[in-house]
Amino acid sequence: MIGFDRPSSAQASSPAAASPRPPDRALLAKRDRLVERFTAMQLDLGGVFYEMTIRDHVKADVLTRKAAELQRVDAELRQVEQILKTGDSSAGKCPACNALYAPGAAFCWQCGTSLLATSKTDPGQ
Repeated sequence: MIGFDRPSSAQASSPAAASPRPPDRALLAKRDRLVERFTAMQLDLGGVFYEMTIRDHVKADVLTRKAAELQRVDAELRQVEQILKTGDSSAGKCPACNALYAPGAAFCWQCGTSLLATSKTDPGQ
C-alpha cells in the first residue's frame, strides 16, 4: 500500500512542475527534423564506409567530411534539446550566424563565435 501512495504523490507533483511553460511547437518540430536528419546522416556514413571497405578503397577525407557534417547536426540537436529541457525562453541567437544557442553557452555551436563577449558589453559594466 505504501508503494502506491508514493507514485501518486510523484505524479501529482510532476505535472505542476512541467505546466508553467509548454514546449514551443516550432522548437519541437525543429528537434524532430534534426533527429530525422541525424539518423539519415548516420546511416549514410555507415553505408559509405561499408561500400568503401568492401571495395578496399577507403577514402579518409570523404569519411572525415561526412563525420564533420554529422557532428554539426548533432551539436545543433543538443542545443535544441537543452533549450527544450530547461524550458528557458531566454535562448538566444548568435550575432554572427543567427543559430540558436542555449542559455549559458560560451560559444556558438555553428560558427564558434564567442557568446560571452556579447553579454560583457552590457552598458551597466
